[in-house]
Amino acid sequence: MTGLRLNAVGEGISVRITTVIDGANDPSLILEALQNIFPEFSTELPPEPQFPTATSTKIELEGIGLATYLEKLHQQRILDTAMDHMSRRIFDNRTTFDLSRQAALVGKVAFPIPGEIPLGGVITVELSGDDLSDWIEAATWHRGRVSIPRNVGDDLRMRFDGDAITWHREPE
Repeated sequence: MTGLRLNAVGEGISVRITTVIDGANDPSLILEALQNIFPEFSTELPPEPQFPTATSTKIELEGIGLATYLEKLHQQRILDTAMDHMSRRIFDNRTTFDLSRQAALVGKVAFPIPGEIPLGGVITVELSGDDLSDWIEAATWHRGRVSIPRNVGDDLRMRFDGDAITWHREPE
């Protein structure tokens, strides 16, 4: 039996997805990556890049659901990592986090190392809404939290640089 799955639609959570197409990026591949994680993402694409013209185009969409994204977190079993990454920059019921576009192109969710832009660029997700921390905890909940409870900002979270904080005692 599966539990309730959240998706942000009608749950008081605003969602904005953005990415930048620049250089020699293929706009159709970027749209494919976006739609692998956010199938509702639809936009008019800029023209294919032409040498030697340098272009940079930001594309974004607001108000879409997170059902596929959250389902992939469950399938990949990265719910605690997702909770940590999604809440790493949470402030005043608003947060932003990045996803690897290259991973999204093959239908996977991967969180870049904080402060680094991975090969292929990033998809930026902005969430806002009342009680956002509670929503993130609920959206990433799994049965393992019955044994090892987790919540946003707890002592088991990842460090700000993305490294894990281990909760076992280090040898002296």
